[in-house]
Amino acid sequence: MSAATATTALPAGAAAAGEGRIGLRANLRHIGALARRNVLQIKQDPESMFDALLMPVIFTLLFVYVFGGAVSGKGHQHEYVNYVIPGLMAMMGMNIAMAVGTGINDDFQKGVMDRFRTMPIARSSVLIAKIVVEVGRMLIATAILLGMGFALGLTIETDALHLLAAIALSSVFGASLMWIFILLGLTMKTAQAVQGVAMLVLMPLQFGSSIFAKPTTMPGWLEGFTKVNPLSNLADASRALINGGPVAHSVWMTLAWAVGITVVTAPLAVARFRKKT
Repeated sequence: MSAATATTALPAGAAAAGEGRIGLRANLRHIGALARRNVLQIKQDPESMFDALLMPVIFTLLFVYVFGGAVSGKGHQHEYVNYVIPGLMAMMGMNIAMAVGTGINDDFQKGVMDRFRTMPIARSSVLIAKIVVEVGRMLIATAILLGMGFALGLTIETDALHLLAAIALSSVFGASLMWIFILLGLTMKTAQAVQGVAMLVLMPLQFGSSIFAKPTTMPGWLEGFTKVNPLSNLADASRALINGGPVAHSVWMTLAWAVGITVVTAPLAVARFRKKT
């Protein structure tokens, strides 16, 4: 969608007041209009959904049939499904979150943000709209992941409400991570640089966690890292919500990480965005 189209998508009343006088209702309208603009971008470029649609399928098959035999024994990969699928829910959120940073950076390169600069809208509404749409993509990826899990033998040992709680927890944590990648997108000069730095962050956090294997099987120094890794808390919380078991500690730790990340990085991202626009 062109910058001009993005401008016309905003409510006509947006030009009536400066950013400092924008109320909550107007801010919500701006977020809705900008989110619609982002959805229309996806509609015009359906290839941008490939990661959300295909990544859950590829990761599920890859990790179940590559790691499953090593962890549960050859021929017993189905036993690994209930362990790894909740962990992959945490991994999906982090990978989808990376797309926000590259998208923000790309918008600056294309000049879309130059149009937003001239409009009396809250700067935070541009960023929040991005997060809203990416959370939607995350939920689609999670649904496909669970569908693959059920096809391979995933069983819910608790109930549907606990499953929904696991999905909601993954979404909340994923949304908090998006502020980190937005900040990267606003700081790095190119989308390629954002991806490069993001991978340096993603790989240690993902593989140095309890997503794929129990920390007790790891060397002592790595086991210590997994205990403070927020992805381990999220994976353990999702696993307990789906398979049963103690859940309170891992859930509260995950929520604490999500709040902490948002409180620290969201104001920095908004400030950086205002400075650039």
